[in-house]
Amino acid sequence: MTTKTLPMTDALQAYVIAHGTPPDEIVSDLIAETASTLPENAQMQVAPEQAALMTLLTRLVNARRAVEVGTFTGLSALAIARGLPADGQLICLDVSEEFTAVARRYWQRAGVDGRIDLRIGPAADSLRALPGEPHLDLAFIDADKISYPVYWGELVPRMRPGGLIVIDNVLRHGRVLAPQSEEDEAMVAFNKQVAADDRVDVVMLAIADGLTLARRR
Repeated sequence: MTTKTLPMTDALQAYVIAHGTPPDEIVSDLIAETASTLPENAQMQVAPEQAALMTLLTRLVNARRAVEVGTFTGLSALAIARGLPADGQLICLDVSEEFTAVARRYWQRAGVDGRIDLRIGPAADSLRALPGEPHLDLAFIDADKISYPVYWGELVPRMRPGGLIVIDNVLRHGRVLAPQSEEDEAMVAFNKQVAADDRVDVVMLAIADGLTLARRR
């Protein structure tokens, strides 16, 4: 027995993926295209086991209304949309037409494009334009790390009781212990902010680059 998370080797990750819900052909193709056509940015894509977790979490909270901040080539959005009911809606916020053009093709191929409302522009402005009352069931934050506190500030009041906020890259490849950049420092401060926020129950998971789950009280 161990009381801490095991180191994740390539072989162990492959085992984890194979013994959960493995990527289907659409997900595998999206991962492969992102890696081949956008090699310098491919690390922005969520891990396959994280995508499977996103679908499961969406179903567990019975989400119908969701928001994603930071879409890239669309794997996380695809995962969330697959967890929504047919009449559910995921609002995706991103600033890149190039990256999200890839996403649109795969959403259409998966038959979930009707559940996704992609909005191109600054995410903070798009969030402020949403209704102010608690109405969101699920939110995923995976964009500009410096702006995480802004996204958090806009999302928490809009989450219904029991709603879930999922936050990516909270470990910064371990650099939260020894920050090496402004983004690392920002994540350290943000993680402290979230842990101290009495509006939510929080757990940080050592999956991929670190994932925080925050449930609105």
